[in-house]
Amino acid sequence: MGHIIINALTLFVIIFLGWFIKRMGLLSKADGNTLSQIIVNVTLPAVIIVNLARLELSGFLLLLIPGAVLVTLVQILIGKLFAAKQAPADQLFLLYGVSGFNIGNFTLPFVQSFFSAGIPVLSIFDIGNSIMLAGGTTVAIDALTGRNEKVSIRRILQKLVSTPPFTCYVVMLVIRLLQVELPSQIISVLSPVAAANTFLSMFMIGLYLELRLPRQSLGIVVKALGLRYSIGGGLLLVILSLPISQTVKMILCLLAVTPVPLFSVIHSVAAGVKEEVAGFCSSVSFLLSLVFMTTIVTAFGI
Repeated sequence: MGHIIINALTLFVIIFLGWFIKRMGLLSKADGNTLSQIIVNVTLPAVIIVNLARLELSGFLLLLIPGAVLVTLVQILIGKLFAAKQAPADQLFLLYGVSGFNIGNFTLPFVQSFFSAGIPVLSIFDIGNSIMLAGGTTVAIDALTGRNEKVSIRRILQKLVSTPPFTCYVVMLVIRLLQVELPSQIISVLSPVAAANTFLSMFMIGLYLELRLPRQSLGIVVKALGLRYSIGGGLLLVILSLPISQTVKMILCLLAVTPVPLFSVIHSVAAGVKEEVAGFCSSVSFLLSLVFMTTIVTAFGI
């Protein structure tokens, strides 16, 4: 248990380091955007390739793809029930805030830092999650709220294909289905690149971290976070009752309490939500999820 606590504290220190350096003026939030491009285009694809290179696919793992889509839709429907009486902008904020899973920027580097055996499970689930974050969530929310925004299937597919991590997921999935073995030299070259993903991801979160919020917006942020983690708590109870392996069960439990996805922040701001409100909610969720996920891992005794 001690090494899990140390691991969590290390991640927190990296996040704090990024925030502190930003506060000192040495780097800015804009530098976080640069790091994000490095992560999305370089280190995250390397993590996917290295950790899926020897994956043995099963029917259950493939079910995680539609499962991610289904769970996200359930999150949105529950959010709609609790947001029905809110003002339009607050309703959109709640629906985006409670749905989706932050995997590439948070959960994957968290798991990578102590339990790489869980990354294949995360990766398969993230294929379905990526479909929703790329536009599926927006389609569902627009349908529920009666907005006239149009997001075509073609546009969603174009966005997915142009995203390196998703392309790597699909390519590696095909490779493993065909049982093709990648040369060990490729894995050796990519392994150091993949190892940098955890530090860069947590440092980027520190650069993005915003802890200032207008007082009048505090109530809606508390409601969004309370609803998101309440839904997560319900998912935990369902997951713990499933007859699946401990590894898969733990990873799914971690997914239940992931922070607000960065794509959700982007989509909610595009829909009219104030950037400082969406950013603050996301930042607080990173810190809360770090605590919740550490508690879950400790409870599983990994």
